[in-house]
Amino acid sequence: MSTEVWFAPGRANLMGEHTDYNEGFVLPFALAQGVTATATRRADRLLVLRSKQKPDDPVTVSLDALAPGALNGTVNGAVNASVAGWAAYPAGVAWALRAAGFDIVGASIDIDSDLPVGAGVSSSAALECSVALALCSLSGASVPREQLALIAKRAENEFVGAPTGIIDQSAALLCEEGHAMLLDCGTLARTQVPFRPSAAGAVALIVDTRVTHALVSGEYAARRAECEEAARLLGVPALGLLDDPDAVAALADPVLRRRARHVITDSARARAIASALQRGGADSTAAYRAETYRYVGTLLTEGHVSLRDDFEVSWPQADAAVDVAIGSGAYGAKMIGGGFGGSVLALIPCEREATVRSLLSETFSERGWAAPEFLDAVPSPAARRRGDLVQSGFS
Repeated sequence: MSTEVWFAPGRANLMGEHTDYNEGFVLPFALAQGVTATATRRADRLLVLRSKQKPDDPVTVSLDALAPGALNGTVNGAVNASVAGWAAYPAGVAWALRAAGFDIVGASIDIDSDLPVGAGVSSSAALECSVALALCSLSGASVPREQLALIAKRAENEFVGAPTGIIDQSAALLCEEGHAMLLDCGTLARTQVPFRPSAAGAVALIVDTRVTHALVSGEYAARRAECEEAARLLGVPALGLLDDPDAVAALADPVLRRRARHVITDSARARAIASALQRGGADSTAAYRAETYRYVGTLLTEGHVSLRDDFEVSWPQADAAVDVAIGSGAYGAKMIGGGFGGSVLALIPCEREATVRSLLSETFSERGWAAPEFLDAVPSPAARRRGDLVQSGFS
């Protein structure tokens, strides 16, 4: 039996952290690294999930028993166990597709990934989207990618229990090579913006601080609740609909003021970076492109300060990585993802990259932290099908 192979990328976010669930603007781009789902159709309506990264943790669940929080399946041979951990993401996708009215067939799916987990590069959404595409293809279900992003988001929100927004799934399914995607999370209107650091003599570098995060933890949900309360008090459906940072002065609570100010200013920075990149595209002079990326770097750093001080989701390793990167020649840097752990994105002139890497490693060692890991952040294509294998290897 032939096997279908689907790949979905991780993502880095130039700007717009915590603005997606506030219906503001985000500016992500897809990475070359991601998650591969190798899938074979089954006739027994079972979903058999295996991960190369967790070979001793296979999961089998009945499609007809899928429900958030109480699944009739087997985990490591235990009957009627709930699906948790990594397997909840693909199981949730199957559930969400069926809930949306699509007749999904059983499948055996092997998962492989070259994305670091918990590093803020959206490994969970890459897992969801690769599996979603594989299941749709095996089932003959034609689902527009915009709709599929919403279905995968529902899986993460309702099945896994992570109150995330739409940015990650949209980036995995809709980004284009050599571009960042300006996405209005209120209307879902999107614009592909040229983003090619190499054309400006620069490199985008992800610094994995090796501090893992978990978006199902209470801190992420608490920030979302604070934003919702601030929006209610300001009389708007969502903070992302506000353009004027001075509007937050109407909030008596200083914590809510800071949260709202971050959302409004980060959304504005996403639009500002997109405009700058559109002006500094391939048709501009080399000097103008370099100046554009210096400006983008300044906004990256402003975004980090806002996440650190107003939204309070940064962590010591991220703050140190930003300071060291800028101090050793980067145009700018910021934490990416939901916060409380994960990675930093730095925009660096090519001639300074080796120095930045070296000084970051040295600083982490001096402070007794785990050595950082580096990931080249090359703006890459969205999720796609790869060549089929002759044999599946599934039973």
